[in-house]
Amino acid sequence: MGTDLQLTSVTKRFGTFTAVDDLDLTIPEGSFFALLGPSGCGKTTTLRMVAGLEEPTTGTIMLGEQDITRLKPYRRPVNTVFQSYALFPHLTIADNVAFGLKRQRRKDVASTVQEMLALVELEHLAKRRPAQLSGGQQQRVALARALINQPQVLLLDEPLGALDLKLRRQMQLELKSIQTEVGLTFVHVTHDQEEAMTMADTVAVMNEGRIEQLGSPEELYEAPATTFVANFLGQSNLVSGSVATTRGDALELDVQGARILAHAAHARVTSGEVWAGVRPEKVYLSGAGDDDGADVNTLGDGVVSDVSFVGVSTQYLVRMPWGQELTVFEQNTGARERFRPGDKVDLHWRPEHTFLLDASQDASAGAEVEDA
Repeated sequence: MGTDLQLTSVTKRFGTFTAVDDLDLTIPEGSFFALLGPSGCGKTTTLRMVAGLEEPTTGTIMLGEQDITRLKPYRRPVNTVFQSYALFPHLTIADNVAFGLKRQRRKDVASTVQEMLALVELEHLAKRRPAQLSGGQQQRVALARALINQPQVLLLDEPLGALDLKLRRQMQLELKSIQTEVGLTFVHVTHDQEEAMTMADTVAVMNEGRIEQLGSPEELYEAPATTFVANFLGQSNLVSGSVATTRGDALELDVQGARILAHAAHARVTSGEVWAGVRPEKVYLSGAGDDDGADVNTLGDGVVSDVSFVGVSTQYLVRMPWGQELTVFEQNTGARERFRPGDKVDLHWRPEHTFLLDASQDASAGAEVEDA
């Protein structure tokens, strides 16, 4: 029976470099869990420790009641799918999938292989060799080969990284569907924010060997805990301000001389200096001075400095009177003409879309990290 995967006080050092720093993490049985972060954040090292390919410097890794911290990789009920797929080029697809079972001298291998190939919709390609398959098909073969061993945990190390964008998006949905069907614990390592949010039930955002925030994709996106999460998971406008008054669940802020409202549910700090944040797609523009009602937040006297048409949306950069450029994404519904560079505009958004972060944090953290 599958059980929760639990890492307790796990640290991994390579000489003087600490790749994973005192990590505590519980991954529930049957969940699709993503470790998300830029290159060098410790996510792949964490995965390799679970797989048994690296040994923790300190800490323990438990799978249910079983301590697997020092077990050899082949003794763990864990399988890994790598970005390279690592298929045997001289074997047929069926023999690649069957490889693990044949080594165990299992009976009735052929019917089990057929079931796995049916799961990944490749029964008709059983007699072909890997070189005759597309990248997406090879990825499914690697997945079937891992799943046929019935691991308690399946580890996915950037499995879609070698695919083009359109195929990658298709495979995201297929991977999630397969995980739901087989009900195994999937632990997926990626630097791709969209990939993590599309597939995972729970996402842990890692930075410099630590978890910055853990939660559902919606929770992390709508209420980031740190400036790093706010910037790495999508884009954010962060404007300096201070909390003026608090009334129940409502916070009133002074942001560059404007009165801005926020809800306490999305506030990591409720007094003093703050970063007031809002996602670009939550903001809408109006001509300067147009009245958009008393129930919205407004930052006025902006000037459009750049306009980029990107198909489904138009992305605006708006320079504010204090010199900061803010970003606005507007869906291209055709309901109105686009603004042009030089137009004077006001920015509006609803108070519930404001989030507040500690002003002592670096506002640019996570915005320009290497994510490949």
